Amino acid sequence: MKLKSISIIFSFCIIVILSGCINKTTNYKNSIVLMKEKQISFSPKNHDLDNNDNFSPNGKFLCYDTRGTVYNTDLANCKSIEKIEIATGEETVLWSPEYVTGDKAAPGVAAVSWHPSEDKVIFIHGPLLEEVDERGFYGIRNRTGVEVSADGKGTITKVDRRDVSVHRPTISGAQRGGTHRHEYTRDGKRIGFTYDDFLQQNYDRTIGYMEANESAPEGYTNYFAVLLKPAEKGKSKPGEIEKAYGDSWVDSNGKMRAFIGDVRATNGIDYETELFVAEIPDSVDIKTSFSGTKDEYPSPPKGVVIWQLTHRGWVGGIVRGSFDGKRIAYFAKDKAEVKQIFVIATDGSDLSNDKAKRPKQLTSFDADVSVLRWHPSNDWIFSIVDGNVAGTVAKPGENFGKSVLLTNDEQKRDDLVVSPDGNQLAYTIFTAVNDKPGTTADKEFRQIFVLDLDWEKIKTGFTKVEL
Repeated sequence: MKLKSISIIFSFCIIVILSGCINKTTNYKNSIVLMKEKQISFSPKNHDLDNNDNFSPNGKFLCYDTRGTVYNTDLANCKSIEKIEIATGEETVLWSPEYVTGDKAAPGVAAVSWHPSEDKVIFIHGPLLEEVDERGFYGIRNRTGVEVSADGKGTITKVDRRDVSVHRPTISGAQRGGTHRHEYTRDGKRIGFTYDDFLQQNYDRTIGYMEANESAPEGYTNYFAVLLKPAEKGKSKPGEIEKAYGDSWVDSNGKMRAFIGDVRATNGIDYETELFVAEIPDSVDIKTSFSGTKDEYPSPPKGVVIWQLTHRGWVGGIVRGSFDGKRIAYFAKDKAEVKQIFVIATDGSDLSNDKAKRPKQLTSFDADVSVLRWHPSNDWIFSIVDGNVAGTVAKPGENFGKSVLLTNDEQKRDDLVVSPDGNQLAYTIFTAVNDKPGTTADKEFRQIFVLDLDWEKIKTGFTKVEL
């Protein structure tokens, strides 16, 4: 809901203000509870969080990439992976290989996430300059996952092997294209990702996972597998998925991965985007996956199960599982065609006879919602609406769906992430910086801001108002 602007400044204090806007669906007045916001990065370069898992395990650092600083915003021209200390603003380059910029660029390093318990980060990495003659320049079908130590020493670990040979079957456990948006499970034992195949480009994007395995390709730590073999582009039958994306782990140990699937409609002509879950039972052995040949697309391990949760025609966003693994949050449109947050039980369906298993609309804003993130308590979901940060109660009960705005201005925030202890948010805002000393010319760069959550003040924002 777009709230009326109220301008009250009280130096460095958190001010609680009840707005005069009515939440039409829940019949109470939403609140504005202004939190203290602090800019922590100032250098003349972009600091892109990319809506990943950017906080360090101890909550003292954030990792980011610098896309858009050089030449254009293509990941091919992103040249470094870095971290920033929240308390001091000190920036450290974790990885910056030799690079070439332009329309054809390499290697391209971006989309970084921190391991949940170890001092290392994972990110996408295109071909090194010495590999360009053989592999070509950066592309979505020409990249792998790489880990680097977060101590600044640049210790690199190769995660997934890329093998595009057409003269023999693909090496077992290797991939033949590009992995992207690598996400550790909360226990750190598995890595999820999106995947684009190089040898079979008549198939669209899909999702996969990998895990450390003694049978992983030599020189690499993880064994690769897709979770879904999509239908060939343009040739799907009703109910078949042609593209999978927007994925995220639901549970802590990687037994369920939720995703958005582009599925052929029942009329055999149109497409619908729906919410799905890929289940990986304990009995699944990743080595039973098929890595493919030049003529055959990879297939998932035996025992992976896919089920569909929604049947409404359109859902979207990067879907997110609650920390207890019991619910999934995603975007869908309300009756007014406004994009809102909905939540559904992991084993739920909008076709279920059990009302508790059906989706529930969480937010009721007047403007589209973006960038949703769960709080570790499972009781809150944070999001961006109309450029501002909002918190919404996701705990079942009388307060379910109540929202409080934590910022209230005209700035456009993005890339929202939540700290491991749940007491701090981080996000980015394009901010003017003079990148040419001695001149008056300013350029906008994506800078990192943090917001400390005062839970006592937030709770006061839920005072009901009689109409």
